[in-house]
Amino acid sequence: MIKTVGILGAGQMGNGIAHVFAQFGYQVVLYDIAEVQLEKAIATIHQNLERQAKKGVIAETLVGETVGRIMTTKDMTGLASCDFCVEAVTEHEPLKLDIFRKLDDIVQPSAILASNTSSIPITKIAAVTRRPDKVIGMHFMNPVPVMKLVEVIRGHATSDATFRTTSELVAGLEKEMAVSQDYPGFIVNRVLIPMINEAVFALYEGIATAEDIDKGMKLGTNQPMGPLTLADFIGLDTVLAIANVLYDGFKDPKYRPCPLLVKMVNAGYLGRKSGRGFYTY
Repeated sequence: MIKTVGILGAGQMGNGIAHVFAQFGYQVVLYDIAEVQLEKAIATIHQNLERQAKKGVIAETLVGETVGRIMTTKDMTGLASCDFCVEAVTEHEPLKLDIFRKLDDIVQPSAILASNTSSIPITKIAAVTRRPDKVIGMHFMNPVPVMKLVEVIRGHATSDATFRTTSELVAGLEKEMAVSQDYPGFIVNRVLIPMINEAVFALYEGIATAEDIDKGMKLGTNQPMGPLTLADFIGLDTVLAIANVLYDGFKDPKYRPCPLLVKMVNAGYLGRKSGRGFYTY
């Protein structure tokens, strides 16, 4: 029985994951090294819950109840009592591996450790722990309270019991599950990131403007936003990191990141979060 869920990382994904678990009745411990990030996360969760209440998605009384189920901590040992943990830190492999090593020593032996990674192999993450059978991928989509999909990835050693528990959690959050094998990019980013990268190549090669590339894909393929707008929303540094995981993982030149994408990240043009990417915000 999962009662307390630990979330590691209070950024955009972490606060969204904390939001949905708390909304559906779980006690949540939200961990981050920065107090300001934790404060910002709680404020964002409260704001998003109020937005849901105004739209009639949830009852007004759930706003305070949900926020009340979330405890914050800057000390990872604060996660010791958690039955299930979801890591949602920056998509940087050495950082994730270090967190899983430390977390493995802190939480109870029965606890399941999940990663929200969008591309890094779960088998590799699990291998740094003493519980590889209890490590699984649980990739939420952004924005978490709105998007219905959770991509679930079994590592080489993930047990059937761990998979069943995770599946039940996904259903309990009223999300849909897509199950992927443990290969770079899994399902969603294996398809999405090459599409975005190809759109960047189209801009790089002068085929069309960013606006026309996005208009063509949005209106021509019925997508809610064009690939370059989506890249700015995701963060160009994240797009590049995933592209590099695909390129390194498959050793196939078709995954080579566009030089323009690399240059923009080097320049600090990361999209919405930096105020400038393919568009200015």
